[in-house]
Amino acid sequence: MSETSIFTDVLRWLPFVLWGFGLNVLMSVLAILLGTTAGVFLGLGQVSHTRVVGGVSRLATQLFRNAPWLVLLFYCIFLMPYSITISSATYNVPSWLRATLGFSVPVAANFSEIVRGAIGSVPKGQWEAAEALGYSRSVTLLRIILPQCTTRMLPPWMNLYALLITATPLASIVGVEEALARTQAAVQSEAQASFLIPMYVTLLMMFFLYTYPISRVSNALERRFRTV
Repeated sequence: MSETSIFTDVLRWLPFVLWGFGLNVLMSVLAILLGTTAGVFLGLGQVSHTRVVGGVSRLATQLFRNAPWLVLLFYCIFLMPYSITISSATYNVPSWLRATLGFSVPVAANFSEIVRGAIGSVPKGQWEAAEALGYSRSVTLLRIILPQCTTRMLPPWMNLYALLITATPLASIVGVEEALARTQAAVQSEAQASFLIPMYVTLLMMFFLYTYPISRVSNALERRFRTV
């Protein structure tokens, strides 16, 4: 097969794979939103003075943060119901949505640690000053501490998202028809060894072009906030 023919075949399959890559992006966006929301509460729970809340939050954070993402993905895929019934109407839960929830679990645990670290990095003098002014702990946390944590949390949050988008091809193992699965289908359809490497290089470039700008912006923000 000539190089021109290979290039033509890659272009022919490109829209098919790009459609799958759109599903990777969708899963990553939904997972980062769900995981960030849960991670905020989990992170606040870690710094809670209530022993039970703090203990449970730290245990959940360490358990899901150090568990393999693929294992958590399998748990969510196979333990979640395949359909739900609401008002006598049955709705199927697509595999990509269950995979999204599976990705949101380790994201929540990792963001919980980001929240805890950001809160811990604020000087203790600010807590003491707020206490001296009569502010309660919750008011101090919401109005004084957390606003300062935003700049501290943003760069690692962006890095976490970049890690998440590169992990979404794991969903192909559980039957989600995303970019990797579609690339494999294209390679099998062509059934030519010379087509394999160009197609997977194309897939690699898709992820690189998507994640590299995120990494650069994250590094730039980290340098900027470090000097503020």
